[in-house]
Amino acid sequence: MLRPSPAPSRAPSYAVVLRTPHAARAFGSALLGRLSYGMAPLALMLAVKDATGSYSAAGVIMALFGATSVCLSPVRAASVDRYGPRRALPPMAGAYAVLLAALAYTTWRQGASSPLLGTLAVAAGACTPPLGPVMRTLWSRLVPDRELLRRAYSLDGVAEELLFVTGPLLVGVVIRYTVPAAGVAIGAALVLGGTLALVSSPALRDTGTVPSSAPPSASPQAGTGTRKTSRGRLLLGAVGLRHAALVAASVGLCLGALDLLVVAFTEEHHRGGAVAWVLAALSAGSAVGGLAYGAVPWRASNRVRLPVPAAGLGAAMAVAGLSPDVYVLVAVVAVAGVFVAPALTTAYLVADESVDPAARTQAGAWVNTAVNAGSSGGTAVVGLLVDRVPPAVCFAMVAVPALMCAAVVARGAAGRARR
Repeated sequence: MLRPSPAPSRAPSYAVVLRTPHAARAFGSALLGRLSYGMAPLALMLAVKDATGSYSAAGVIMALFGATSVCLSPVRAASVDRYGPRRALPPMAGAYAVLLAALAYTTWRQGASSPLLGTLAVAAGACTPPLGPVMRTLWSRLVPDRELLRRAYSLDGVAEELLFVTGPLLVGVVIRYTVPAAGVAIGAALVLGGTLALVSSPALRDTGTVPSSAPPSASPQAGTGTRKTSRGRLLLGAVGLRHAALVAASVGLCLGALDLLVVAFTEEHHRGGAVAWVLAALSAGSAVGGLAYGAVPWRASNRVRLPVPAAGLGAAMAVAGLSPDVYVLVAVVAVAGVFVAPALTTAYLVADESVDPAARTQAGAWVNTAVNAGSSGGTAVVGLLVDRVPPAVCFAMVAVPALMCAAVVARGAAGRARR
């Protein structure tokens, strides 16, 4: 049973998190597998484009791959909660790796059939192992102290951010010496090796299924509306999880929109080559914000803190649209990044403590799904607007949902506090 610990005079260090018995090995194994998620999508898109000679085919196939992976994430996480990671993850990872290997083989040379590639991509997306949600659930088992758990989640979030920066760079190195399909094959090997290393870790020795009668988290943040989630009960009956997913979706929307907005802004200022610097500033800001957030011994509860970084991100997005030049945009986007990792870390913490222990992997998967769905939605909406509306207006329009979500969640937290 997890309880919020009082704020200590000196927050425990990240080294304490990694010195937790078996934590470093499990964390390293999960990161190895998750590196595949940073490499495989870009490598697959390039491989499909080369094999079919069509950007349209590559776009459609990648959309199918991403949609299947995102939409079925809670279902895969539910099977992990039901059967335990040691039984559920190896079949998923094995099937995912085999299908990625089949995609790599099929796209190694030109002339591949688009319907065949689409079928393989859909099947691969359906089998994507939920290594991120599993690792966060494992952190909650390894680190029972809430203060230390927040630091563990911050470390996990920052590491994942760096993986999604490192993955495309590795793909760039691969295609310099060989074909993009080789990057897909490497992604298959990474996810299989990382998953097998994770499930063989001593940290998972006692992580079977959690009985449905296990008591839900007793932390004060697990508010009214939390339901036991076994046997098909709706997980989103938990108010805290709904709020966490709402904040995560608003963060994803901002991130998905930002990619296109940065391109439009830099081209408007005749500095198209600065796109990489702006996005690098976002990642750097997120890493700094995540590490700093985990280091501070906050006194307010996770529920109370949840809307704050979302509001900060929304405000920074609105200000970014007013930037007079690219240099100011880089600085403002770095500030916006400072709020990204804290927002997602807090969302995962709230989701974790808002549900029955038997459903923590599913709860994390719902937050992850909300981020990805928000990102896709943000990209789609801005794609329709950016040619018709000035970038400054687009930035402001993207900021509004984040600010509104923050207001809704803050109002809910205030109402619960009054009750």
